[in-house]
Amino acid sequence: MKLYVTRHGETVWNVENKVCGITDVELTEKGREQARALAERVSGCGISRVIASPLKRAQETARIIGSRYGLPVETDLRLTEQNYGIYEGVNGRDEGFLGNKRCFAYRYPGGESMMDVAHRTYGLIEELRERYPDENILLVCHGGVCRVIRTYFRDMSNEAFFRYSQENCGVEEYEL
Repeated sequence: MKLYVTRHGETVWNVENKVCGITDVELTEKGREQARALAERVSGCGISRVIASPLKRAQETARIIGSRYGLPVETDLRLTEQNYGIYEGVNGRDEGFLGNKRCFAYRYPGGESMMDVAHRTYGLIEELRERYPDENILLVCHGGVCRVIRTYFRDMSNEAFFRYSQENCGVEEYEL
């Protein structure tokens, strides 16, 4: 089984460098173009299932890719981006946000911790391994979730984890 993990296409908040967790923003036209280009890049991967976060930006990305191959989009709440609480919508270089981002067990006030995200995404990966051992699956999610999924497959130092960022519609391939 192969697991392909992608981050949604570009949004206005990405362009404006705003912290975007559970705020439901849509793709830009560039984001749609990125999704179409990704659909072409994964054409030889034998993807049989597309599972996405329920947020609009991930759903639209997934629909563009899924429609290219006649695949329906399944939705899983566990792929929802981290809830950044009081930091939703602030500048991504905000010192308070960045300081808390280094503390993986810290729950953002009004939100959740990176450990919370790991708990739900690791559970999803285990479930997919058991239910679909012979399928290649594309997960369409978010930057924070992509970062956590990467730790399931690769050891990362705290600094590497903090600095890792998956580009919009960048894709990682993992073997299960």
